[in-house]
Amino acid sequence: MKSVDKIPVSKLERASKIIQTGAKVGGNYVKYYANRITKSKDEANEILNQDNAEDLYDGLKSLKGSALKMAQMMSMDKGILPKAYVEKFSLSQFSVPPLSGPLITKTFKKYFGKTPDVLFDSFNINALNAASIGQVHQATNNNKKLAVKIQYPGVAESISSDLALVKPFALKILNLSSADADVYFKEVRDKLIEETDYINELNQAKEIAALCNHIPNLIFPNYYPQFSCDKVITMDWMDGVHLSEFCLKHSGTPLAHKVSQTLWDFYMYQIHVLKKVHADPHPGNFLVNQNGNLIVLDFGCLKFIPDDFYAPYFELTQQENILNTQKFIKTLTSLDVIMPNDSQKDIDFLVNIFKELLTIFTKPFQQEEFDFSNEDFFNEIIQLGERFSKDKELRNQNGGRGSKHFIYINRTFFGLYNLMFDLKSKDIVIDNYKKYITN
Repeated sequence: MKSVDKIPVSKLERASKIIQTGAKVGGNYVKYYANRITKSKDEANEILNQDNAEDLYDGLKSLKGSALKMAQMMSMDKGILPKAYVEKFSLSQFSVPPLSGPLITKTFKKYFGKTPDVLFDSFNINALNAASIGQVHQATNNNKKLAVKIQYPGVAESISSDLALVKPFALKILNLSSADADVYFKEVRDKLIEETDYINELNQAKEIAALCNHIPNLIFPNYYPQFSCDKVITMDWMDGVHLSEFCLKHSGTPLAHKVSQTLWDFYMYQIHVLKKVHADPHPGNFLVNQNGNLIVLDFGCLKFIPDDFYAPYFELTQQENILNTQKFIKTLTSLDVIMPNDSQKDIDFLVNIFKELLTIFTKPFQQEEFDFSNEDFFNEIIQLGERFSKDKELRNQNGGRGSKHFIYINRTFFGLYNLMFDLKSKDIVIDNYKKYITN
């Protein structure tokens, strides 16, 4: 993949790129209306989605940073986005044009006062992985292989302006109004700012590793503060294959079951015991080694779960609370789904919608063991997401509904469910994590 020598950094440069992308999208709509004359509506829509997804991704990948991170986040919502967007945006997880050698050298001289070949015993100037916020190089020090993640220039400084630029596209794709989305965009902005602080990521990674390293078959890299700073983070080089590659070869096998149970236990332990969770569960953040151990990477996005959200959120995983309408309304109200000024008609509508949604989404928690290879379960989620995204009455509900904490917790579950489905494992013990709780 060809490297890039320059990334647009100033607001004007980045805005110009977004405007160019917007012009291409506008052209696609002209083409769409022409296609409606000769093709069916579904065929024309599919072509429009493919063209828009490609043009949006091409524009965002040249910007890198938070604009591209938004694409990565949306790619995890397979039940909400059209398929063309999911397929294209998922490339942002670990397949992005890397920075050139001169830009890498310049970054090291700025933050360490040395070039990377002086700082390390050896340093591969060619990136081995490149994603939305940074890229990874291999280095050695004292005969130890290291992974060195370098943040793209200008990423942290451009977060707010980038989100303002891509917001209209996101609102269009997700069928949201600007007013409804403000509180959620603020939550995304705050988490993105955290993700660009690599010292914060280093500390979070070390904390979670210390708290979870007793869970079997789970491995974390060591981190090296002396080779890290706000924009560079260095850790052990971990040998393994990305989870997506592992799934292609081993899904549905006993080895995949081992990985699946480990992944599920890791997430349930974080959520229910630590009340903080690795909230970026996409395949690029996990490796599997030759022994079938799960290696966890990238702790930039760690979501803390406050008690006043945790309690009502997980009350809704219990079937008796879903069936008890009075209790259900009270819980939805505490989660800001039902608002004080809602009419009885609004309340009835939302209760019916969320009962249907949660009856499906919480199925794994209704059983001691769950079959994550069940295509019917995932098709139900996808079909429900597609139907809700087109529901005019739901879209016309006034005000941003739902706690801001829904964004990253729901994202975590969407991502986790997708990974479990890709692994195709049956008989996953839902409460297995409890055996790892220590006093």
